[in-house]
Amino acid sequence: MLTVMETSWSSLSVFFPVFNEAAALPGVIENAEAVLGSLGLDAYEIIVVDDGSTDGTAQIADRFAARNKRVRVVHHAHNLGYGAALISGFGAARYEWVAYTDGDGQFELGDIRRFVEPSKRVDVVLGERRRRNDHLGRRVNAWLWGWLVRWILGLDVRDIDCGFKLFRTERVRDLGRLEAQGAVISAELLVKLRARGCRWEQVMVEHYPRRGGEPSGARLGVIVRAGSELWRLRGRSGRSSSSSAKS
Repeated sequence: MLTVMETSWSSLSVFFPVFNEAAALPGVIENAEAVLGSLGLDAYEIIVVDDGSTDGTAQIADRFAARNKRVRVVHHAHNLGYGAALISGFGAARYEWVAYTDGDGQFELGDIRRFVEPSKRVDVVLGERRRRNDHLGRRVNAWLWGWLVRWILGLDVRDIDCGFKLFRTERVRDLGRLEAQGAVISAELLVKLRARGCRWEQVMVEHYPRRGGEPSGARLGVIVRAGSELWRLRGRSGRSSSSSAKS
């Protein structure tokens, strides 16, 4: 078991952005309760950001919150997108460090132990999937998207959209208003952190098959929104091939 001294984290917020993940969510929350309870933290919280689910996800999250005061739920009345869910999660976080991971069960929260040592040197730790457990078409689309984002924005990150990241909370708060409502939120975070001189390290994490639900990244509307937001982000930030981050 890791102790507070070993982690150097006094408190930790973990949130899960979810949309129609009723099949996976109970196991995800139960695992989070077990993992976070084993870290010896002074304080921790589990936040579920329900992005307008229609399959009972919201009710499941509310039941967990009713029985465990460390579990909180943020509800979106309608589906606003992945970026909007991350923005709500960061806004709700109350503790020194904040981590998020997708609520579909494809990540093992216990891998956050691998973030401990890097977090003693940097304020941002990025997960990198050792082997992506998705079908071939999704992996190809993700590779093309990652290549495009790296080329346009000059980000030296191998797995930009990995849904497992850790931040010192004050660093995210210092960024001010985040604008991306869709998939570009990950790139926007890193571009703005880089502009403020923040450094990060990348850590290998495991990636597992989905426990249920359906991925939404390949939907036409999601792709169009992502392309539009990426172009606007490029205009605001300017392309830079240099980075102050440590990979």
